[in-house]
Order: sequence, then C-alpha cells, then structure tokens
Amino acid sequence: MRAFPRISGWKGRAAIIAAVAIALVAPRLITAAPLDMLDSERAAANPAEQVGATFPGSAFFYAEGAFDPVPGVQTVQSQHVLGLDAVVAAPAAIFRGITPLDSYRALNCLTSAIYYEAGNEPEEGQRAVAQVVLNRVRNANWPNSVCGVVYEGSERTDYKCQFTFSCDGSMARMPMAAAWVRARRIAQDALSGRVYTPVGLATHYHTLAVLPPWSSSLQPVAVIGAHIFYRNPGFNGTPAAFTLPYVGRETISGPARRIWPEKPVAPVEMLSMPVPPQAASMAPALTPTAPAAPPADWAPSPAARPADDGLPESTIRPEYRNSGRPLI
Repeated sequence: MRAFPRISGWKGRAAIIAAVAIALVAPRLITAAPLDMLDSERAAANPAEQVGATFPGSAFFYAEGAFDPVPGVQTVQSQHVLGLDAVVAAPAAIFRGITPLDSYRALNCLTSAIYYEAGNEPEEGQRAVAQVVLNRVRNANWPNSVCGVVYEGSERTDYKCQFTFSCDGSMARMPMAAAWVRARRIAQDALSGRVYTPVGLATHYHTLAVLPPWSSSLQPVAVIGAHIFYRNPGFNGTPAAFTLPYVGRETISGPARRIWPEKPVAPVEMLSMPVPPQAASMAPALTPTAPAAPPADWAPSPAARPADDGLPESTIRPEYRNSGRPLI
C-alpha cells in the first residue's frame, strides 16, 4: 500500500515542475515588497540617505551623538539651525559711521563677508555670519571697526587671515548680482541693530568640511547652515565682553595691499614688431623706434617671458572650495 498515488505521464511531470517553480519564486514575491518599504522608511527617517541631503563633511554632521544638545537646555531648533548650547543674545547696537563714507564702507565690508563666506546658504546662515562679525567689533580682542574685523590678517600669504575669503583669492570671482543684493540687505539689517539670536555670542565658526585645531578650546553654540559656531569660554563668552562702542571710523575698505611684481612694459616680441605704414603716417611723432630684430633662430623660453599682468593666480585651497553650500 502506497502512501501517495503514483504520478505518471506528462501531466504528472508538469505538476512536479510547477510545484518546484512555486517553491523557488514564492519567497522572493513575499519579501520583495516589504524590503522596498523598509528601505523607503529608513531613507525618510535618516536625512543622510536622501538624495541631495549630503554635503562635504555630512558624515560628521549626521554621526549619532555628534551634536547632542546639553541635557535640560532649551535650544533653538529649525530647519537650518541646530542648537548645541543655551544661547544669550548679543547686546543690540546700531552701527552707524561718523560720515556717509564710513557707513558705506562698513556696509560694503559686511556684505562682502556675508557673500563670500555664506553666499549660497539659507538666510539663517548669512545672518549668523553677519552677527559673528559684529560680535567681534564690540569685543576688545578684535578691531572696533567692521572693515577692520573683516579684513584682519588679509595681508598674510599663508592663508591664516581671519576670514579666509580675504586672502585665498575668492574675491577674484565676480559677484552674482542677485546674491550680492541679498547679502547687502542682510548686512543692512544687521548694521541697523537687528540681532540674530541663535548664534548668541559666537565669535568663531568653520565649515563642517574641516576641523581646525582651535575648535576644541571653544564652546560650540549651534550648527547653522553649513557652519558650526563657537563662543569663547570664560569672561569673553559673556555679554559683559561685548559692550565696547563702535568706533564709527572705517579707515580701510578692502583687503590689505601686497607687494606684487612690477608690471612689464611690453613683451620683447611686441617691441620688435615692425610699425604698420598707416600708423607711422598718422602719428609719426609718437611712433617708437623699433629695436634691432633678434636673430632668426632666437626664441624666448616660456620661463623668460614676462607675465601678462604681473598679478598672482587665484589660489583657493581645495578644502574651502565647497564652503558655503547649503545643507538642504
């Protein structure tokens, strides 16, 4: 007596093949949809896995526990602001120059700092940069003028100026009109006395793409846009350290001048070119005498040719090329 009936013929073989196929395919059909759902839920919960949400240094930013707020401290939270410490707003002040020229220079210098440091960031990131500049103006550790703070150290050639854009070649780029107007509006608001509270009494910041050695000695305040902001410990991090009056005199309006190579008069090839007859007939008195032509087999080496304008090439450091990119 058999436990199961014998399966014979082509119908039996077809039934066996169908049963094997179902056994192999069924688990894939059952698990495919749930796995897709889990992937989408995980991406929604973790911004680091969303398209367009990453940026240089984002691994540090999204690391679990990297920016945990202090327990029990009420911090500012928004789409572009992550509070890391209790903030005390900087004392309100109006920054008005002694003369219209002083006011214009202060506005232009602060606009440059906002544009070149955070030109592509959301408005919160730009207001934070402006507040740091003005915080320094009212602190005894920095110059007491807006332009003096912005361009402090701009004469250096080792990229250690206070605001990197003033000495790394960034200002060689022509500003975009719309972004410049936006930065200028934010600068006007800041100089008129509008305090940006989330940044508190911060006097330092850096992009999340770098980690300078001085950051470990300061107190992190907030991550705003693509920058993390710090305040000084001790007295220099309290409101009492930010009460110096604005001097109102702006003696500089841009980066410090450097000693550049002298601009050559003209390349040797231009001096040896013959003067066109029509040019000689039109202004014979102004036509220079051409020097003797060099030998036919002579040609200046590329190293011996003088530079076109004598100015140095832009040298933006690689780690600063993505500075100012928005988080979202």
